[in-house]
Parts: sequence; C-alpha cells; structure tokens
Amino acid sequence: MKPGIHPSYGPVVFRDRAANYAFLTRSTMTSEKTVDWEDGNTYPVVDVEISNVSHPFYTGTARVLDTAGRVERFERRFGRRGAK
Repeated sequence: MKPGIHPSYGPVVFRDRAANYAFLTRSTMTSEKTVDWEDGNTYPVVDVEISNVSHPFYTGTARVLDTAGRVERFERRFGRRGAK
C-alpha cells in the first residue's frame, strides 16, 4: 500500500441508540464523541440508525408482501402480456 493516502484504521464503537446496543470493532470512521468502553479505554463512538439488533430482517419481524396477489390484480386489470 502507498503510504500517506489511506485513512487511519482503528478501534471504534458503533452504537445503535434505538436498541441500546453497542459493539467495538475496527473502522476508518471517526467521531468527535467518545465513550468509555468495558475494558476501561476510551474510544470514538459512531451513532447508527439501525443495526442487526434492531433491523426487522434480523429480528424476524419483517413483513412479507403479497406480490402474487398484486401481479394477479395487475393482470386482471390490464390483461396478460402477449395474450391475444
């Protein structure tokens, strides 16, 4: 890698405010805000809107849309494609 062109890569805490969940990982993101972590060190913290703890896909609360019904309704309304 060329020196001097890459952002610094270090430990950062990502915090999901909606789920009251935080995790420590390494990233190039930075923040002026800091948090005291469980190990006694202070790390920059990045607040996120959604994480795997609060996302409907991962929590199992995702709704399945009835796409078959929508397609059938469209075909009834406008006819099948290629029908003569």
